[in-house]
Amino acid sequence: MSEHAILWTALSVLLLPMLSYVIIFFFGKMLPRKGDWVGVTLLGATLVQAVRIFVHFWQMGDSQLRYEGGFRWLDVGQFTADAGMLVDGMTAIMLVVVSLVSFLVHLFSVGYMHGDRRYERYFAFLGFFTFSMMGIVLANGLLFLYVFWELVGLASYLLIGFFFHKPTAADANKKAFLTNRVGDFGFFIGIMIFFTAYGTFNYMELFAQMQLAPLTGALLTWAGVGLFMGCIGKSAQAPLHIWLPDAMEGPTPVSALIHAATMVAAGVYMVARLLPLFDPNALLVIAYIGSITAILGATIALVKTDIKKSLAFSTISQLGYMVMAMGVGASAAGMFHLTTHAFFKALLFLGAGSVIHAVHTQEMPLMGGLRKKMPITFVTFFIATLAISGVPFFSGFYSKDAILAGALAFGMQGKTMIPFILALAAAGITAFYMFRMLFMTFMGKPRDEERYSHAHESPWTMSVPLMVLAVLAIVSAGWKGPADSWFSKFVTSYDLPAITAEYGHQENHIVESDHHVVVDDHAVVHVEEHATSESDAAHGDSHGDAHDDVSHKAHSMAMVMSIAIAGLGIFLSWLAYMKKAFSTEAIKTRLNPVYKVLQNKYYFDEIYAATVYKFVLGLAWLNAAFDRVVIDGIVNGSATVTKIGGWITGSIFDRYVVDGMVNGVGNLIQGAGQGMRRVQTGRVQTYLLYVCTSIVILVFVFRAL
Repeated sequence: MSEHAILWTALSVLLLPMLSYVIIFFFGKMLPRKGDWVGVTLLGATLVQAVRIFVHFWQMGDSQLRYEGGFRWLDVGQFTADAGMLVDGMTAIMLVVVSLVSFLVHLFSVGYMHGDRRYERYFAFLGFFTFSMMGIVLANGLLFLYVFWELVGLASYLLIGFFFHKPTAADANKKAFLTNRVGDFGFFIGIMIFFTAYGTFNYMELFAQMQLAPLTGALLTWAGVGLFMGCIGKSAQAPLHIWLPDAMEGPTPVSALIHAATMVAAGVYMVARLLPLFDPNALLVIAYIGSITAILGATIALVKTDIKKSLAFSTISQLGYMVMAMGVGASAAGMFHLTTHAFFKALLFLGAGSVIHAVHTQEMPLMGGLRKKMPITFVTFFIATLAISGVPFFSGFYSKDAILAGALAFGMQGKTMIPFILALAAAGITAFYMFRMLFMTFMGKPRDEERYSHAHESPWTMSVPLMVLAVLAIVSAGWKGPADSWFSKFVTSYDLPAITAEYGHQENHIVESDHHVVVDDHAVVHVEEHATSESDAAHGDSHGDAHDDVSHKAHSMAMVMSIAIAGLGIFLSWLAYMKKAFSTEAIKTRLNPVYKVLQNKYYFDEIYAATVYKFVLGLAWLNAAFDRVVIDGIVNGSATVTKIGGWITGSIFDRYVVDGMVNGVGNLIQGAGQGMRRVQTGRVQTYLLYVCTSIVILVFVFRAL
């Protein structure tokens, strides 16, 4: 495919979901089956186009290959902004992930949402969300990244609160929207710092300018942390993770689409895309936040009995792994886990949806024995459980092992071992609670005979997506890690010297001539040296044998430890929930304070309610009081003064002065007229008398003078 064809294909990937939204939203009620077939068909076409781009990059095999195109969107004085698309290997992978999961969710929803009174609106919102997510993936600059970032937030608001007649759903979508606003505020500040410093939003131009004239000191760190704030909100990292569990109030297929595979992965994708903009200090913050989130989500999932809530905290934990990978210099491993996780976590959510559809409850203690009634759901759910637990030969093993290896190498290089220790502990806990979920849901005897008797396998529209995702949960890693599998054809570190030579502009160093950029030797040395140090800091790359030896040793050790810890977690879960070798209720009673902390999610909501919420409400009360007393006082006082002034001018001055003068003149003229009327008698002798009298008076006057 030519560059022109690639860009047009990418544009179709962006616009087809938007077309689905427009058709179904405005005409869905008039279409057969309320237009669900429109959404499925157009998302199928989107998937085909995304696969075409993926195949092209697969055939080219160049991880540095990229295509970029756009146009001048805004030109106001010295401010200019371009709208454009960037298509590279990372884009190709994300397009397939988003379009495939969205297509399968559309198909699954045909059966799951059948009969809902707002059926057509649901499919319209799915299309709108997919359009917004594709915009994030394809944007070539920070401005339109932010635009689509906010559109994704709007789409999630609409889908989380789809059952808005339920107070819990209405509260959940507001909570998600407002919590993300906190992260997006920092994201906006980070964007503005980089734009103010370099005058461009374009990714590649920013990378080039960062190499030629890097920001220094705390400003660069805070700019990077600001960008990462967007990830903290969107990818549900501590301490802004509180919205994701509540978001399970939305339809279960929405959880698979938004809260497992796409929206929550947007933050991780953003950090990976903008990695050269983060300095070592910001990356260390990212590593700590990610590892803390991984263990926090895993421990809470241990005690949850709601199948969707448990999967929600599992998602938080797995996102923590991805974020931690970015911070410890294993960005390729983080993106690799994003890809594999999208498939097996979407499968887990859809499998949970299949179970809920059959037994009409989300509580695992009311399930049990469903493997006999729902064999397809059971087998596919089992495969996804093996994948997320890190069992060898399943996709999650290879991506999670690469992250743990990167974290261990990070510690062995003299940094800190805390991320690795927390991540390894989270891996064991993940294996335990995921098999707990499997055993409680599908194994043993039914715990609610009435629900069990009505349970049945889901229709083909729901089963086929499960089977497709189950296959991907096995094969998507290619049975190798990110460095030596198919993934290396698509995602590697940026070639910063080449990008700087292509996009950099620095006086006396770069001279443009006929579309070619000539860089003098001094500039090349400067760029390469800075790029090398930046790459070392941002990606953990080093060209020394010592580093290679550490990486190899870390990989071997991490693989052994991850298999051991996963096996231990599975074994303990089997002992507790299948063999009943020990009582979980007894442990709960003995460790009741710990259980309460986990059950109440470390009291984050309560702490926020007692501090942040009270502060905001108090501030709102003060603002209301200020508005009522000061603002309204000024406005109402002004109105009172105006009324008094109006009364004075209208009732007194106007009545007695203005009206007095006008009426006085009128009365004077009227009186004069009355007097003149008496003078005008119409008799000649009277007029002669007036004349003679006047003459006599004039004679006397002249004589007197």
